[in-house]
Amino acid sequence: MTTLFGTDGVRGVANTELTPELALTLGFTAGLRLRGESGTAVVGRDPRVSGAMLEAAVCAGLASAGVSVLRVGVLPTPAVSWLVKELGADLGVMISASHNPMPDNGLKFFGAGGGKLDTETEHLLSADVSRVRKGGKASWGWGEGERPTGAGVGDLTDFVDGAARYLTRFTPITPNAEGLRVVVDCANGATSRLAAQVYEATGAEVIMLNAEPDGLNINDRCGSTHLDVLRAAVLEEGADLGLAHDGDGDRCLAVAGDGDVVDGDAIMAILALGLHEQGLLRHSKLVVTVMSNLGLHVAMRQAGIELEVTPVGDRHVTDALREGGYSLGGEQSGHVVLPDMGESGDGMVTGLRLISRLVETKKSLAELASVVQVYPQVLVNVPVVDKLAAAGDAAVLAAVSAAQERLGDNGRVLLRPSGTEQLVRVMVEAESALSAHEVAEQVAHLVRATNLK
Repeated sequence: MTTLFGTDGVRGVANTELTPELALTLGFTAGLRLRGESGTAVVGRDPRVSGAMLEAAVCAGLASAGVSVLRVGVLPTPAVSWLVKELGADLGVMISASHNPMPDNGLKFFGAGGGKLDTETEHLLSADVSRVRKGGKASWGWGEGERPTGAGVGDLTDFVDGAARYLTRFTPITPNAEGLRVVVDCANGATSRLAAQVYEATGAEVIMLNAEPDGLNINDRCGSTHLDVLRAAVLEEGADLGLAHDGDGDRCLAVAGDGDVVDGDAIMAILALGLHEQGLLRHSKLVVTVMSNLGLHVAMRQAGIELEVTPVGDRHVTDALREGGYSLGGEQSGHVVLPDMGESGDGMVTGLRLISRLVETKKSLAELASVVQVYPQVLVNVPVVDKLAAAGDAAVLAAVSAAQERLGDNGRVLLRPSGTEQLVRVMVEAESALSAHEVAEQVAHLVRATNLK
């Protein structure tokens, strides 16, 4: 079924692929379909320049559906998710393209309780939009599809207490980190005006980077997708660690005092071991995606922690966490979800939890991260005519199976079609980089040969 939604909402170049007209229609259809007893929606955005334009459109669409809008302004994505639940709203909309460059923007929708919409609801909304665009009437919620008028139209309120309410969530998990020096890179994004308050509350010395958004500089050679500036600052300042957020604040990556990058796999290992020691890692399970490094699998197996592996995408992680009743999951990219702290991953929650582990263990971040010995990983993107046919080709699958048998427990072969391009991705991990390259090229060669069939 054709859908407007990707793995993280609706995303595209603002005013080209993601137009105000589309935002208006999505706001209208989501308002009609998701409106519940409260009749309210929480709307926030990151600071990119197109955000105000799309905010106006989506708010108009929601109000046109009879939904009262609480506009919270520039806040992180997890703040919108958290406020939906905290305020008892029916839905939330975050206007952000996360870690994407400034020309892009996106719409992320949350249902009552602050969780992401399920796939079925996203398909229904896509069909609703298509129908409205063709001049059809939305026949749910208003009898014959008539739009509300008069007192039935939703109002718009600037909810100025949104940031203050959101900040209260950090108080119970703020450690005493006096004596630590922390560098924080906000990617000139949605955490820029809040991160200093959150981290300085620990008593640590906090050095802020890239916390001056101007609408154009979000994710511009900074933040979790560009760690060189943070690494240099950590070394120059003699800091104990560096923390990097992305444009909408749901990710956190780290840099140890020696300048080494600590990715989402290592962060999850550190947090999982801490929870496991405290008897708080429910079912002794950690939820990860197929992209997590084999080194994480080995480290967790040695610690008596089982991994549940999902497809790529934080939605799959949160679904597995909810269905299994687990307490920790995430992605190598630094999107870490702690369900006891909310339905959405929150980069600043992750940052505080990481600092807490340094305080509790009295170890450096490099020591804590060393539990994961990263296996060399090779990724080959193979252009093909038909990605599904190539990924399912009998000869290709036989080669993958043979390669996996040859590598055994000391390696891994992953074959998957791209979600957006006519590519098949071949990923191989092995004990040596040479072995990983050899196996990856062997499998990739057979994938390329499917174009000749």
